[in-house]
Amino acid sequence: MNHPSFPHRHAILPVIHVQDATQAVRDTGIALEAGCDGVFLFGGGTRAHLRSPMSVYDAVRSHFPTAWIGVWEGRVPGRDFPLSADGLWTDNAGIDETQEVQVRAAQDRLERRKARWRGLYFGGVAFKYQRPVPEALLPAACWAASPFMDFVTTTGPGTGYPPTREKIAIMREALGRHPLAISSGITPENVGTFLDLADAFLVATGIEARWGKLDPARVRALVDAVRSWRSGLDNR
Repeated sequence: MNHPSFPHRHAILPVIHVQDATQAVRDTGIALEAGCDGVFLFGGGTRAHLRSPMSVYDAVRSHFPTAWIGVWEGRVPGRDFPLSADGLWTDNAGIDETQEVQVRAAQDRLERRKARWRGLYFGGVAFKYQRPVPEALLPAACWAASPFMDFVTTTGPGTGYPPTREKIAIMREALGRHPLAISSGITPENVGTFLDLADAFLVATGIEARWGKLDPARVRALVDAVRSWRSGLDNR
């Protein structure tokens, strides 16, 4: 499917591991020059040297005023969240596939609306380092999640590890036409495995020369691999 916010069949969104404003601006430029659809600024995880994405957002936005720029945030837009951000990504969207009523997800949606934020929400479902979701309950998780987020976003078992094709196929079938994003383990070499199933790719380690530094050649290779894909059978 083509999401109206992006011009291509698949959205390619490199994840910038934020170290400082100069580095974030540099890597954003690499991504955009290669033809990516935007970037996510990320500052979470266990790397103590990473800075908050909010600390560099204004600098990146001033250099690229019309670019699609998303921000990683732990939950809902916090006090410092830039309302001009085009995307919000969370690792844990608060979905409980065993419950009929999604209390936390509904509260988070209310908070986003109260903040009057108009961007795209990429909510983590069956996400790495979060509560595991049994394979048999993946469809239920997708059905519960889809009303609350623009892109249901999932991962493999850890950083640098892609999900199985089986997992993504189960989620694709459950979601129907609702957008699905993958946020771990994607590389120029393996992205083709998922192009008939996923709609967006949040990519970091697979296109970095080292942690926090995008490799221009690998970014271009990823874009080439995705953009060259064609399927006459894909009518989603």
